[in-house]
Amino acid sequence: MKSFFKSSGICVAGALLALCVNSVARDDDRGITLKPIGTYSSGIFNAGGAEIVAHDPDKQRLYVVNAQAATVDVLDIRRPTRPTKIRSLEFSALGGVANSVAVHDGLIAVAIEAVPKTDPGHVVLLNDRFRTLAVLEVGAQPDMLRFSPNGRWLLTANEGEPNSYLLPDSVDPEGTVSIIDLEDGADDVKQSDVRTVNFHAFEPPATLAPSIRIFGPGATVSQDLEPEYIAISEDSKTAWVTLQENNALAIIDIKSAKVKRLVGLGFKEHNRRGNGLDPSDRDNAAGTGPEIKIGRWPVFGLYQPDAIASYRVDGDDYIVMANEGDAREWPNVNAISNEVVRVGALNLDPGAFPDPGIKTNSRLGRLQVTSTLGDFDEDGDYDALFAFGARSFSIRDAKGKLVFDSGDDLENITALANTNGFNTSSTGNAVDSRSPAKGPEPEGLTIGKAYDKTYAFICLERVGGIAAYDISRPEKPKFEYYVNRRDFSVNVNATNFLAAGDLGPEGIIFISAKDSPNDKPLVVVANEISGTTTIFQIDQKKKRDDDDD
Repeated sequence: MKSFFKSSGICVAGALLALCVNSVARDDDRGITLKPIGTYSSGIFNAGGAEIVAHDPDKQRLYVVNAQAATVDVLDIRRPTRPTKIRSLEFSALGGVANSVAVHDGLIAVAIEAVPKTDPGHVVLLNDRFRTLAVLEVGAQPDMLRFSPNGRWLLTANEGEPNSYLLPDSVDPEGTVSIIDLEDGADDVKQSDVRTVNFHAFEPPATLAPSIRIFGPGATVSQDLEPEYIAISEDSKTAWVTLQENNALAIIDIKSAKVKRLVGLGFKEHNRRGNGLDPSDRDNAAGTGPEIKIGRWPVFGLYQPDAIASYRVDGDDYIVMANEGDAREWPNVNAISNEVVRVGALNLDPGAFPDPGIKTNSRLGRLQVTSTLGDFDEDGDYDALFAFGARSFSIRDAKGKLVFDSGDDLENITALANTNGFNTSSTGNAVDSRSPAKGPEPEGLTIGKAYDKTYAFICLERVGGIAAYDISRPEKPKFEYYVNRRDFSVNVNATNFLAAGDLGPEGIIFISAKDSPNDKPLVVVANEISGTTTIFQIDQKKKRDDDDD
């Protein structure tokens, strides 16, 4: 990695920006950089004070979800170096949590989760003067909103998580996707304009791909599938929906409101060159402390993408996924519905794993894997290991076939950016602490065109920061830049968290130069732990003067 990348520190001054920013760039004079230019703080620590963000280019406003307060903060960014809150939109009367926000041509849509969350949720439509136009019922736990590019359709991913699996009180609603038809305009939209996409066609005797996980106790396929995030094709005809916990992708025809295909995403082989991972927080020689050891291991990764976005190249659609990973760990669960187990606690098949030392802390003993996969012959020991997430982003074609995966780039890049911050959590600075779990956890992503190229921007939930890749050629993306506005020397707590910078990036959007308040392409990130919303300016690298070499 070090032959291709260089690490540096960027010091940025200004309100709430007076800290050094860790960065890694390609070691040449091509591509882009990202510079933080402004930030707004909700003042809320570790309570979802800034989770999802949307942009209205006409008014130059950001809409930022303050989840647990069931509000959306409205920020004026006409001066992007000083984003200013102008008001909050209150939705607590409809439910306990605001999950998502989206904006299209001045129309604002907000997804509200009910109390209890297993009841149907709502989507609220407002105009840019904040007048409520409609309140529409959708499926249980609407987790994400997406307008189609042509503005006719508004889709919600209704996750439908159970409250528990403890009978007789358990409730497990079906996962669904709601499609709202806005053809007659938001002023005239009615409940009859909302259609529900379900997964009934995939119940037995239908056969699912083997990498699709269906394992909730007593759950039907429709209950077990949990829509997470939505991408929509440029022609507004197709939606791709991630089913994160299920390691699957649903491909939906929007006009007919039908699932055309359910795709299993397969497994990543971490024992292949370039696909390594660091599996332990006690991987020094004694097995007692942290050490950065990114290597090849006999482990399969469940891709389990969270965010997804689509783009078109030469007439073909591609989808980009942030492979975060997610285990099922609900409140009030019993042992069967908590699938997380460390390798050191498992019985491993001696034929598949002949070296018993593989279970030591310095090797795979600390790695968290699922107990639901790997015992192929059902004899009580595990023939293979399956970890959560792929610690990468990937690109797939319109049918879900893998075209590219970033391998172990993200762990290598973040290790180079700041050794003292490698695989830390979003609320603590213990080096290597997240290595046994999902590493840096790529969660949010966005796509945009800048300086005649198409870029993907991936934010890393735990260690923090944004990784930028040129994805103009889907089969051969190029890493361009990584930036992290976090100070790892600060011991994070509820009183000094702002001094640490941005913590727990969740939502990310791209603003093109033509839609930007300063005529420069921007990336905006909402950080759920620090409650900050930060604006980054995308600049072209300055070519180095040959005389200075």
